[in-house]
Amino acid sequence: MKKVLSAFLTLTLLLLTLSLSSCSSEKTDLEYIKDKGEMIIGITYFKPMNYFENDELVGFETEFAKAVCAELGVTPKFQEIDWNAKETELNAKNIDCIWNGMTITDERKEAMDISIPYMNNKQVMIVKKGNENKYTTPESLKDAKVVAEAKSAGADVAKTDEFFKLASYTDVDSQAKVLLEVKSGVADIGIIDYVMTIGSIGENTDYSDLVIVEGKSFADEQYGIAFRKNSPETLKAVNEAIEKLRRDGTLLKLAEKYNLQDVLIKN
Repeated sequence: MKKVLSAFLTLTLLLLTLSLSSCSSEKTDLEYIKDKGEMIIGITYFKPMNYFENDELVGFETEFAKAVCAELGVTPKFQEIDWNAKETELNAKNIDCIWNGMTITDERKEAMDISIPYMNNKQVMIVKKGNENKYTTPESLKDAKVVAEAKSAGADVAKTDEFFKLASYTDVDSQAKVLLEVKSGVADIGIIDYVMTIGSIGENTDYSDLVIVEGKSFADEQYGIAFRKNSPETLKAVNEAIEKLRRDGTLLKLAEKYNLQDVLIKN
């Protein structure tokens, strides 16, 4: 009996030791990223955040991400994602973060770890030139075709704000598609980030025939960078890098380069 008890205790001790060893060897998310030597950054393409110019990926978010990754000692790898599936991509480790003008919301903070905010934003209505004064009341939107990116702040506005209650709303798969739908006349109104309009519509752009409806803005918000839930080490390292880039003026210079200085959070 003593031999059986001794063997049982020995086995129990061995299993406990193996369990503790396994727990202690689990990598943090930051260690996982640093061991790979790269941070896979989930993005969609839109000016002035991430876009191609002469076959090179440029934009405020592109350069911002490169600067933070340099502070972390890893290489940024940019990967286009379906915005509608961004959280799934993150949790599956197909990407390490979502860094693409992502609005901070309470719902997203429940599902992901999100950095300190770095930019202010709001949702605005865009229409073709000549229609600036056409859509000014909820009644004037009766049967108007409205589009926004699926699962975006713009989509939330279209679905919940009383101003759009009489409109006919449809999801599209990107903010770039919103611009195309309005330009082509498929949609009457698009709801997009104000930040996007800075680089995408107006004179000397592909969408010079689109304008913002003045006096109609919705959902004041802020941008943040999203990481997998329960990644405090990653969050701390990235937040410290952001603060350093603020202090040394790098972030402001990048914002000025892309005409975003007025919406940058400076402290």
